[in-house]
Amino acid sequence: MTLPLIGITASRKEGEAGQTHWYATPFSYIQAVQRAGGIPVLIPPVFSREQIPALLERLDGVLITGGGDLDPALYQGEEHPRVYGIEPERDSMEIHLVRVALEASMPLLGICRGVQVMNVALGGTLYTDLADQMPGALKHDYFPGYPRNTLAHAVQVHPQSLLARVLGGTQFEVNSLHHQGIRSVAPSLRVTAHAPDGLVEGVEVEGHPFAVGVQWHPEWLQEYAPQQALFSAFVQSAVRQK
Repeated sequence: MTLPLIGITASRKEGEAGQTHWYATPFSYIQAVQRAGGIPVLIPPVFSREQIPALLERLDGVLITGGGDLDPALYQGEEHPRVYGIEPERDSMEIHLVRVALEASMPLLGICRGVQVMNVALGGTLYTDLADQMPGALKHDYFPGYPRNTLAHAVQVHPQSLLARVLGGTQFEVNSLHHQGIRSVAPSLRVTAHAPDGLVEGVEVEGHPFAVGVQWHPEWLQEYAPQQALFSAFVQSAVRQK
């Protein structure tokens, strides 16, 4: 069997003084995809819109990773002093990646920033800072200073959802490494999971073979079988896509 190629988006990192920048993504994403039977391939934010269809022709699935914040101008978001890490090239490429992957019915998994990219790409908006803008919000920003596998709160998963079938249940404890979140949900997305404060924690595109986004970081929770199962289902969907 030919193993599926899974494209994993990367972010730009500045080098030390006198050195050029470089592109990277945390090893946890790569490990989770490998454990699920996929071949990880990094996607640096250097591809133009015109090049993305050719890129996707060579891939079997796309994973949109976490990272810094999307530019609020992309969704008419409120400016906030805690907005950080904006990468215009990455924003543009990932938004177009989502749109083209969905048009091609390619398996797509969005994690943390990735679920936010999915929402914005399809016409939704974000809270630019949950603590300031979402009444009654829990603490969601367990970073820095916390282990990345800290179980911060529960999520309730809709029982009639792909996410529930994949995870094998409807309630799980998850980590939480973000200060932003989905505000208005894009019309083509179905909400499939919530935090106790009502924040959207999971979405999917109905009628698509596998287009799922989660606000937590399952790649840091691989020791829990339901979380690794999310990657297994994603990779298996990519196998069927081949």
